[in-house]
Parts: sequence; C-alpha cells; structure tokens
Amino acid sequence: MQYKGPLLVVKDLPRSLEFYQKVLGLRKTVDFGANVTLTGGISLQTEESWLDFIDREPSDLTYGGNVSELYFEAEDYDAFLKELEGAELVHPPIEHRWGQRAVRLYDPDRHLIEVAEPLTAVAHRFRDAGLTEEGIAKRMDVPPAMIHRLLK
Repeated sequence: MQYKGPLLVVKDLPRSLEFYQKVLGLRKTVDFGANVTLTGGISLQTEESWLDFIDREPSDLTYGGNVSELYFEAEDYDAFLKELEGAELVHPPIEHRWGQRAVRLYDPDRHLIEVAEPLTAVAHRFRDAGLTEEGIAKRMDVPPAMIHRLLK
C-alpha cells in the first residue's frame, strides 16, 4: 500500500482551483472534471460528487474544522506574503519559538493551510545575523549536526 495524498471536498471547484493556483502556485496534473489533482498530490473533489460517493446529504458535511492543515514551504517567504492580499488569514504572520516564520490561512472552503519558510532559510538567516552553528542549533532547539546539514 502507498499513500497518495489528501483529497479536499470543495463547494466551488473553479474558485478553489483559482485559489490553489494563484495563491499557492500549484498546477493541475490530472483533471477528471469533478476531481482535479494538483502538484504535490492534493486532490480537489466537488461537493456534489463526494456526497454521491458517500451517500450523504449536504448537511452531513462540515467545513472549517481547524483540526488539520496542509503544510507548504515558500522559498521566498517574504514574496509569498505579498501575494496574500484578500486571503482570509487564521492569524497574521508569526515567528515560532524556533525562529521559523509562518502564516496560516483558509482556502475558499475554510480548509486550513500553513505556509512557512524552509528550515534551511531559517538557519541561513540566523547565520547571516552572526550566529555560529552552535548558536543556531541552540536558538532553533535542534542538534548541531542538523544545522550543519541545513547550511550546506
């Protein structure tokens, strides 16, 4: 058995496709009409077809549960933040205690998404600020060997 990726039920497939393509930069890899697979293995399924598959009514579906998220990393985190105008943020951009900057937002159906800077970018940012590898490891609360790998 092999895990293939998440499937998100969406109310308006064209609206959701626009969001995932414009905000997150994903592309369609497969289009079955009522189901579209995007780069990264995320599939979007129309609500109507999903209800038919599981033999349920619309009232049986709940959106915006805030119990899971799709996680992305943006190589140019600052440029990504500039593209968020109009997006519904869960919280403004933050810096986690280990130094990684992140923002969480909702897609059009209130599925939770986190976009953060890669840990390599965090390590380089701290090095550029004058920290040694040992200092970066302490600041990020990770083993020095991991910092050494991140800075290669």
